[in-house]
Parts: sequence; C-alpha cells; structure tokens
Amino acid sequence: MKYTIIITLLCASVLVCPAQVPDFNGPLRVCPENPRYFTDNGTKAVFLTGSHHWYNLVDMDSNDPPAHFDFEAYLNWMVQQNHNFMRLWTWELISWDTRQNNIKNQNQNTFHYVAPQPWPRTGPGKALDDKPKFDVSKFNPDYFKRLRERVMSAGEKGIYVSVMLFEGWGVQFIKNGFAAHPFNMQNNINQINGDQDGDGHGLEIHELAIPEITRVQEEYVKKVIDTVNDFDNVLYEISNENHPQSTAWQYHMINFIHDYEKDKSKQHPVGMTFQYKGGSNKTLFDSPADWISPNHEGGYRDNPPASNGAKVILTDTDHLWGIGGNQAWVWKSLCRGLNPIFMDPYDGVVLGSPFDEQWEPIRRSMGYALSLARQLDLKTMEPRNDLASTGYCLAEPGSKYIIYLPLDDNQALVDLSAYDRRFQVSWLDPGQGNRERGDDVQGGRQVTLQSPFSDVDAVLVLTASN
Repeated sequence: MKYTIIITLLCASVLVCPAQVPDFNGPLRVCPENPRYFTDNGTKAVFLTGSHHWYNLVDMDSNDPPAHFDFEAYLNWMVQQNHNFMRLWTWELISWDTRQNNIKNQNQNTFHYVAPQPWPRTGPGKALDDKPKFDVSKFNPDYFKRLRERVMSAGEKGIYVSVMLFEGWGVQFIKNGFAAHPFNMQNNINQINGDQDGDGHGLEIHELAIPEITRVQEEYVKKVIDTVNDFDNVLYEISNENHPQSTAWQYHMINFIHDYEKDKSKQHPVGMTFQYKGGSNKTLFDSPADWISPNHEGGYRDNPPASNGAKVILTDTDHLWGIGGNQAWVWKSLCRGLNPIFMDPYDGVVLGSPFDEQWEPIRRSMGYALSLARQLDLKTMEPRNDLASTGYCLAEPGSKYIIYLPLDDNQALVDLSAYDRRFQVSWLDPGQGNRERGDDVQGGRQVTLQSPFSDVDAVLVLTASN
C-alpha cells in the first residue's frame, strides 16, 4: 500500500505547482545516507532547485540611487514556479557597465549603480564617484537589516537562501572596476589599499595577500553570520566566479565559517562555486566546502556526470552558460543526482529580456522536478544509468525509478530483471505539464516502454505496487 499511495499522488499532482509552505525542520546538513543531497531532519532528502538573479539583495539599475527591487513580488513569482532555492547575490562594486558582459542587454542604459553596501559612506572626504568615502571599520545597518528581512521573508515562503558573501567577477572583468570598490584606497577613510601591486585590478583582496583586508573581510563574514544564524533556510556561498588564485582565500573563508558557527546555535552548509576564468572543478571537489557548483567540464551542460556523493552539487547555468540552458538539462541533472538552479534574467532590468518566454521550459521543469522529488523522496535513490537504455535513470532499484527520455528517444528499455513484482507506470510531459497513467508492467525481465507523447521528451516514473 505504501507505493500505491505514492503513485496515486504522483499521477494526480506531480505537474501541478502547489503553493509552498515553510516545512523546515532545522538547518540543512549533508544527508549521511545519500550525500548527493541535503537533509533537514535526517529522514528525507531536500532537493534544491530554483531561479536566482543579480539584484535580489542589492538594488541595481541605471538610476542613482537605484530603484528598490520588489523582493516580495519576486518571492511570490518563485512560489508560483514551485522553486525552493535562490542565490542571494551581493555585488562588491558600487557601479558597473554591462557592456563588459557578453550577455545580450535589451536596455539602452548599460551603466548601473549598486546599493546598499555592507559599510557606511560616512566621509570625511569624497570617493572617486564624488560621494562620501566608506568607513570599512563600521557596518551599514541598512544592509544587514535588509539581509535579515529577505532571508526571513524567503523562509516564510519555504525558500532556501544561499547568502553570497563576496563577488569576484566584477573586479576581474569590468573596465576600471576597482575604481568602484570600497577597498580602493581613494574610496575609504581607513587607508585600506586593495591594489598593492598597482595594476588597477585589486585582485589581491581575494588572495590572503593583505592581512588587514582579510581581517576586515572576516569581521564582515561574522556580521553576516550573526545576522542570519538563527534561520533554518540559510546556506553560504563564498564568492561568485572569483579568479583561480583565490583558492587559498576561499578555503580559508570556508574553514573560518565552519569554525565560527560551531559554537553557534545553528550550523549551515558552505559552498564554493566555479572560479572563472581558468578554474578547475577539481579545486571545488578538493575544497572543504559542503556544496559546489562546477563549470561545464565533464559534460555538466549536455551529459552531466553522475554524482557519486563526494559533494552536494548545485549545477548552475550561471557557470555553464551565463544565461542559458534548456528543459532537457533540468531532467538530465535530476537523473544524475544533481540539484539544478537557473541564472534568471527575471525582469530584464540589468541584462536580458523581461520574463523572457524562452526560459519558461526551464522554470517550469525545475518546479515539476521539485514536486516529483518531494513525492518520491530522493534519499534512497541514486544514478543508475545502467538500468535504462536512455542512460538517464535515478533509482532505488526494485522500488522506484525516474527515467528521462530525450527528444530523439521516445522509448526506454528498462532492466527490471532482478525484481519479480509489478510496477505502476506514469508518464510526464515536462514541457506542457501533461501526465498519463500507463499500464502496469511485470518485473523479472527487461521491459520496453513507449512514451505516449509525440515529438517531445518525456519523464517515465516506475513505482513498485506492492
């Protein structure tokens, strides 16, 4: 009866995006039985998936000061999509020109302002943008108030938040970007000089090269932790797309967070994401991080490698395409034991087109995948490519199977030979949300199952009926 109940729920509602409700049972930790996933109570796996974008923490647009972002509308939009995860972005530069980004910009205005920052602009004296200089020995209460409120609001909607602590892409690739950084000596009153080699980039700030700056960064990290430690829906990410020479600094910060939180009321997962440009996925796997986001090496775009549980992997289109991906990528990732997340242009204020329809299949599929993951519980499931001819199979053999059939493969040969029992069959159309119940099949043999959908990909779910 256990499996019959599960499949009934599946057939009835898997592609219906339900309203989310908070169901946290403590902070996430790596699931001991299946370390491809997190768990919050030790009894179920927590599958993470969702849209994120650049200005969901700091405001960012062509106005000065930038208009306030409607975070509540964004959360409601995520709930409608049935997403449960976001990266909560920071942005170290106080302004930047999107022409340095290769992503298509639909806006006429390419120069953008960013606010608030973690440190107050108190002066005395003017920074390079003719505004008061920063005092990096103090904290901006508005920044941390906003951080706490947004983490809390996301939690009330059942959404996990990875708090991004640093941002490394901007100082590398924005022309004259370091002129817009608080650690530029001309922008702060503390005589902090983040460009000691004088090359104009200031990459040393993310390299443990300047102990004074590392101390300022550690105080900032402690302030972030003190602000949100009591929430269950928190994860941390050290830095977005920092340069490869940042490895020792990132490892240091991961260990620093683990050490600082160990005596706190709660401990949260810490992530390390791909180092652009020229980084290696091996650096991520070798790190002390609890979760990672790799680049495309190894096939993470089109034929993702199966996760072996060495790390919880949040495969992120941001590090695979920038803005990109497709519906198939979501389901391939699910079947290979990965947690797919999408870099979403959302309302197109900075980059991309507003609510671009071409990304709807990804958004919908992430929501459908989350529904399926919740109903089947992935805690006992692992990638078993050998059990299905398509090569995309997540299974608890003999109990439940999720099999993806790509567009050019409308049937699957499934190896059920080791289990002489009946299996209920359900088919999902991940593009349109259609679902169909198939005829039961008898195990104890290999079976060939034909998709009922024409000219589309499909997801096959098999569940033991007794």
